[in-house]
Amino acid sequence: MSNNDLQPIHAPPQDFARRYLFSLDHKWIAKQFLVTGLLFLALGGTLAFMIRWQWAFPGRPIPFLGNLLYPSSGGSVTPSAYNTIFTMHGLIMVFWGIPALLIGAFGNYTIPLMIGARDMAFPVLNMLSYWIYVLSGVILLAAFVVPMGAAGAGWTTYPPLSSNVGMPGLGQSLVVLALFVVGVSTIMGAVNYITTVIRLRAPGLTWMRLPQTIWGLWLTSILNLLWVPVLGSGGLLLLADRTFGTRFFLAGAAVGPEQGDPILFQHLFWLFGHPEVYILILPVWGIIGDLLAFFSRKPAFWHKGSVYSMILVTVLSGFVYGHHMYVTGISPTLGLTFEILTLSISFPAVILFANWLRTIWKGSMRLHTPMLFSLGVVWVFGIGGLTGLPLGTISTDLYLHDTLWVVGHFHLTMGAASLLGSFAGIHFWFPKMFGRMMDERLGKIHFWVTVIAITAAFVIMMAAGYAGQQRRLFDPYVYTYIQKLAPLNKMTSMFAFTLISAQALFAINFIKSIFAGKKASENPWEVGTLEWTLPSPPVFHNFDVVPTVVRGPHEMANPELSSKLGRDWASQTEVVDGMGPAQAPSSAA
Repeated sequence: MSNNDLQPIHAPPQDFARRYLFSLDHKWIAKQFLVTGLLFLALGGTLAFMIRWQWAFPGRPIPFLGNLLYPSSGGSVTPSAYNTIFTMHGLIMVFWGIPALLIGAFGNYTIPLMIGARDMAFPVLNMLSYWIYVLSGVILLAAFVVPMGAAGAGWTTYPPLSSNVGMPGLGQSLVVLALFVVGVSTIMGAVNYITTVIRLRAPGLTWMRLPQTIWGLWLTSILNLLWVPVLGSGGLLLLADRTFGTRFFLAGAAVGPEQGDPILFQHLFWLFGHPEVYILILPVWGIIGDLLAFFSRKPAFWHKGSVYSMILVTVLSGFVYGHHMYVTGISPTLGLTFEILTLSISFPAVILFANWLRTIWKGSMRLHTPMLFSLGVVWVFGIGGLTGLPLGTISTDLYLHDTLWVVGHFHLTMGAASLLGSFAGIHFWFPKMFGRMMDERLGKIHFWVTVIAITAAFVIMMAAGYAGQQRRLFDPYVYTYIQKLAPLNKMTSMFAFTLISAQALFAINFIKSIFAGKKASENPWEVGTLEWTLPSPPVFHNFDVVPTVVRGPHEMANPELSSKLGRDWASQTEVVDGMGPAQAPSSAA
């Protein structure tokens, strides 16, 4: 049975609810994830502003928001409110903001289009995954308004801090429940993505002809399917402790003879938590692997090597989680094992990084906004990767683990790279999504302010951590030895405020371009992957005829091709006289 028979053409729905609310169209669901994820990022960014205000000006009223949120304390943050702010900032960014963009939006939009499919393998499941994600967000937001407020035990929700003794009230329970529900949505999406790539690839689209974007999203889905259930299991057991009086994670004389183990939760959390780093970064690696080639106008260097590196990182990511637990007193033998495994995962990451540099080396670079953000990812990930090496070794991690060094490294490696990668993807696929171009001038201003501010904020933060400043303190200056670090904290906050403010440029550009941007052509970037063979935006069923692929995704800078076509690129479906798939020096050959 052909792909045309497997994927019949369906007429677009006519009723409002099926077309705009409960749509089965992967492209519309992608836009729903995109807008919802951006709203959660705005909320997470607002909480980040409040954290940095407290650290720069402890005890002073928060401008604009203080009197509205904390009238009883004169507009300033209380210790318990501060715990809630930094806890919810981390949770929202890691589980509701960035994943909705990188996995929900880009995954939904690009997978069918880039593999030549008319929709996802399970369209109803796709629709349900979005609305279950929304349900989890509603539960999360409800935690803010219940008595005693939302969760305040840190984004890792370690017991005993997350127990009824450490964090009483309904808010913590609602947040744990929201984590479980968003995990259900994630698993549904993972099943859909994995099946779609395996079953619905266009004829001729072999595994090594897949764009790196698809590889990143597909491997991320495998990690989600394997490890999100582990976090869900830990969350259910923690909910049972809080709600039904069980003792899975409780210990001590007050509990009685039938004791649990708080460290068990840390094992369950980080069994998921370290793969989560790669769940968020693999889509970015895939996107910039393609974009660096597209805008350097040359094939991605050692395409196969980059793919195999991402596969190896995916495999190793489940074996390195113990470096998060060096300070729990694990045995030296086990610690040494995790140290070796942690450092070993650097090798495929270095290969990937070297391939990016070799791709842009001597390329005919077109410095459009998507390319600038892709180069920004290379920059911040390089800094973040190098500064993570001391955290992989036991001797240095023991000193740095509870300091701002960890926070700065984490934000550069995952936060900054994921954010810049998201902007690269939005600018790149915006013409295909909405049929209009984003403003290049605004985009470039937004890039330069963002990349300078984000680099400075987190590098200075690491400097304070290296000087010994602990993380998560409500008022660090009650400690005499930290008072001398106040200038560093204020500098970090100033750059953080600049970073947050700069996102108004993106919001203006995004909204203005949807309604009044320059109309986009079918292929404004002049690249060869399958989505750019369609109108901008594509029709409901994507492809009238499922395409046949004859080459890899990065067919550029081929002199023979240029002489025959009069341009430096060819589509994956384009048959060129005298250049069959065996003759074309494809980047994916």
